[in-house]
Amino acid sequence: MTDWGTVSALATAGGTLVLAAASFASIRSADRAALSAERAVQASLRPLFIASRLEAPEQKVMWLDGHWTRLTGSMGYVHQADDGEIYLAMSIRNVGPGLGVIHGWRVGQLSADADPDAPPLESFHRQGRDLYVAPGDTGFWHAAVREQDHPDRELLTRLIKDRERITVDILFGDYEGGQRTVSRFSLLPRGEEERRWFCQSARHWSIDRPDPRHG
Repeated sequence: MTDWGTVSALATAGGTLVLAAASFASIRSADRAALSAERAVQASLRPLFIASRLEAPEQKVMWLDGHWTRLTGSMGYVHQADDGEIYLAMSIRNVGPGLGVIHGWRVGQLSADADPDAPPLESFHRQGRDLYVAPGDTGFWHAAVREQDHPDRELLTRLIKDRERITVDILFGDYEGGQRTVSRFSLLPRGEEERRWFCQSARHWSIDRPDPRHG
């Protein structure tokens, strides 16, 4: 004789299992959709800095102490004043879709492939002035070394005197403070013109996202 109670229980259990599987698949699909939407939003906010083009507009760059210069496209500026203060600047371009905010900088004498991994964040100097670069637009970075005991003074003084390559790493992110990236630039002396240096993009590292080179 058929045990209809058992059949009913099994049918209910089977229906519950099917419903659970459907719910699980629906949740996974919703999670994927949410993740894709989040990535799309992040991508729309993401900045990326490179050296500006030669035809980029000239910019007037002024430091807090009143020192200033005119910065043309694809160029940098390096100058050590008579009192020992060192001024640095670069004309840069944001090729990403999001507004970029510069957080910090560091200098050295490194090639593009000298560091396979991103430089440590604790090695960056905090940017003394808020610098923003609009998406698809040209902007600038600038800094100064004033303290006699500044850790970069001796190196910069030698590189300027010998007119050797200066490496500049810029730490920046989107306007919400996320998606931090380090872009490496090279400043190369231009002939005998003391203060004019070529600016060249070298490499980029993602801090808050997986590095695409390691994927």
